[in-house]
Amino acid sequence: MNYTIEQLPSPCWLLEEDLLKNNLEILKYIKEKADVKILLALKGYALWKSFPLLKPYLDGCCASGLHEAKLAHETFSKEVHTYAPSFKEDEIEEIASISHHLIFNSPSQFKRFAIQAKEINPNLSLGLRVNPEYSKSPKEIYNPCGLYSRLGTTKKNFDESMLEQCDGLHFHALCEQGADALENVLKHFEEKFGTYISQMKWINFGGGHHITRKGYDVEKLIKLIKSFKTKHDVEIYLEPGEAIGWKTGTLIATVLDIVHNGMEIAILDTSAEAHMPDTIIMPYRAEVRNAGEAGEKAHTCRLAGNTCLAGDIMGDYSFDKPLKIGDKVIFEDQMHYSMVKATTFNGIKLPSIATKKEDGTIELLRTFGYEDFKDRLS
Repeated sequence: MNYTIEQLPSPCWLLEEDLLKNNLEILKYIKEKADVKILLALKGYALWKSFPLLKPYLDGCCASGLHEAKLAHETFSKEVHTYAPSFKEDEIEEIASISHHLIFNSPSQFKRFAIQAKEINPNLSLGLRVNPEYSKSPKEIYNPCGLYSRLGTTKKNFDESMLEQCDGLHFHALCEQGADALENVLKHFEEKFGTYISQMKWINFGGGHHITRKGYDVEKLIKLIKSFKTKHDVEIYLEPGEAIGWKTGTLIATVLDIVHNGMEIAILDTSAEAHMPDTIIMPYRAEVRNAGEAGEKAHTCRLAGNTCLAGDIMGDYSFDKPLKIGDKVIFEDQMHYSMVKATTFNGIKLPSIATKKEDGTIELLRTFGYEDFKDRLS
């Protein structure tokens, strides 16, 4: 069935394939010009029914543990790079068997599992995540190199006895940042770990590269990668997640009620807490189609979620006309992180998932109901 936006269940995530392909073409250009491998970071974007579009452009996926590794293995069927802050003994065998790169967070984890992992999969390439102890992450909660960070091994804690088994080093120090930020991270990475780079087969530059954002200096990124490869003669990996899903789709909601308490408040059938958690955690203000800042347009209204959390609020927006019950409210740029972080808190239904094809037709991929809420609890 070919749906219209009005016919889709509400709430609903709607991926637009032409926007996704625009992002992928940028990544393709970088791959070709810089001779770099690019992986999909599943933690940021995991809409696996869209993977047939992604596979021709990307080299595989990076996973954050067993379940993401299995998803990559089963649905992407290219390289699987698995990293976790800590691996569990009862999962390492399955992870090793389906991964191509296995990256440990600490020397103790490396020593505990490296031999076992290689016995399970002799072709497995082992790596260590390191902490360059430098990051200008815009928010401290997303700073992997902040004070007392648990993520990655510092130079002080590096154990050279691992080097014989270690094929690569991985760092992740960016969050929604550009090539200038990467340049500074690379300086600190080389300063701390340059002694070991010549012994490596590959270096993974991690994620947080906002490559597809308007204004990102793609040519500088290419220059940095090529310079690093020439200097050190290693293979380079990037792991964008958000950059792949950046501005490729929306979350469509419906106004259920309008209440008045000092201002107009529209209660929607979606939730900031359950469906757009980064609007609370980051925090950031989600863009709403055809809306402005409070007071910018004729009618200001607070958009609020349909849970019992008092702070389940998207923010105050203004519209040309007053919102009324039944109106659609479209939140822009909701394909990355929102979908993978969504919950059924308070029993609220997960948004359905749909995709708008390149020919303009809309296909409904998945709906959710009571059983999805019930089955995850016991």
